[in-house]
Amino acid sequence: MPLIKGIVSWLTIKRMNEIELFRKYPWNVQYDQLNYLLKTAKDTEWGLKYNFKEITSHKEFADAVPLQEYNDIKPYVDHLREGEKDLLWPGEVKWFAKSSGTTNDKSKFIPVTQEALDDCHFRGGKDVMFYYEYQYPENRIFKGKGLIIGGSHKINNFNNDSYFGDLSAILIENMPFYADFLRTPKTSIALMDNWEEKLEQMAHATINENVTSISGVPSWTMVLIKRILEITGKSNLLEVWPNLELFIHGGVNFAPYAAQYKRLIPSDNMHYLETYNASEGFFGIQDNPHDKSMLLMLDYGIFYEFIPMSEFGKPNAKALTIKEVETGVNYALVISTNGGLWRYIIGDTVKFTQTYPHCFIITGRTRHFINAFGEELIVENAEKALKIACEKTGALINEYTAAPIYMNLNNQGAHEWLIEFEKQPEDLKYFTYILDDALKSVNSDYEAKRFNNYTLNMPIVRSVEKGTFYNWLDKKNKLGGQHKIPRLSNDRIYIDEIKEMLEVRS
Repeated sequence: MPLIKGIVSWLTIKRMNEIELFRKYPWNVQYDQLNYLLKTAKDTEWGLKYNFKEITSHKEFADAVPLQEYNDIKPYVDHLREGEKDLLWPGEVKWFAKSSGTTNDKSKFIPVTQEALDDCHFRGGKDVMFYYEYQYPENRIFKGKGLIIGGSHKINNFNNDSYFGDLSAILIENMPFYADFLRTPKTSIALMDNWEEKLEQMAHATINENVTSISGVPSWTMVLIKRILEITGKSNLLEVWPNLELFIHGGVNFAPYAAQYKRLIPSDNMHYLETYNASEGFFGIQDNPHDKSMLLMLDYGIFYEFIPMSEFGKPNAKALTIKEVETGVNYALVISTNGGLWRYIIGDTVKFTQTYPHCFIITGRTRHFINAFGEELIVENAEKALKIACEKTGALINEYTAAPIYMNLNNQGAHEWLIEFEKQPEDLKYFTYILDDALKSVNSDYEAKRFNNYTLNMPIVRSVEKGTFYNWLDKKNKLGGQHKIPRLSNDRIYIDEIKEMLEVRS
């Protein structure tokens, strides 16, 4: 593969120069992206409705176009799925990413235009490889194949010319032909509907390949790795794939899984690179292997706005541009894209760790939090606290979810945690104590509510058997792909479903 290596090295140098432009001049690049989007969509139904031709500034754009959520654009999406054209973006849309950012029964179908594929998702995938080449020029990744753990797609019932499925499956389906020589397993396996059958076939099909990289969601990738080790009888993954050197991950926080991956892939030459590639767009790449934050990619045909979470949900909440954001503030992410989304609240929250260049971490979801008692607990807090508790007790966690226990006349409120341990702590009460103490250290609101048990009692941590969350997703027909466990919930719907399932099984 010397020719491929040479081409990638040349393209890496060229692309790094382009990226340096938006690292230094983020607003200039973002303003160009906004103008491109408005100009391209000015004659669509949406562009005519909001008079895109007359908009010349961000303020005019924000004043003209209201903030959108999925239910606001759903009528347009329904018409697009029936084959109508020029609604949100010029032309016909043939692909729709079925979004399952949560395990809600109602699915969202996100339009994926050709421009979104070429200039956003595929460009993001290429940039991941360019960054890896830039960081580790002596890599040997192209001497083997990349294992891609994707979803599946089905024909849309509204129109046989339009399709929907997991974003990963849409990308696999639309990859250029030469990608087949660089990845595994073959498309027919990668796009299978039945997750358990696909898992089995993926394991058998890839065991004898020279896999040098893996791309996938950490939780589902872990399931595949364990099955491969069961089949082969090997003690770690390097005994199966000795040339494995890169795991490209995203979708969920990697921190709870890091210790398990290091145990299963025991090599100082194994590298981990996080990406933020959602159904709505490709947003970020970890550009520094020594920094867990990601660089916000500003030239993918996406214009970004950010609503401080302290203002989120309020009437006339102001959305800030890239030049107005500050570090350390929790923002709701708002995007306008070449997929035809306009001032769309994606549902994720981010926090900038630095500006110029603008690097960030994902802190959670706008609706995935616990604030039943004013504690304002977000996923970022939970992940940090669990990491501390695991480090101090030697525990390892597979999955977890948490929800409030509401106050009544006799008791104060509390938080209930269901945790599926890979390795149990010796003393669950001690683990709970450390978790509670860590939550106090990372969240002053939680600490205030816990003071003298004034509002919140000590959290209740319940250890559930291995496979609990897998079985719950299976029951909801949510196995595989990019389906995720809701980490925090401000109500008890998810946690009560799981507890009810456990009671029925017992």
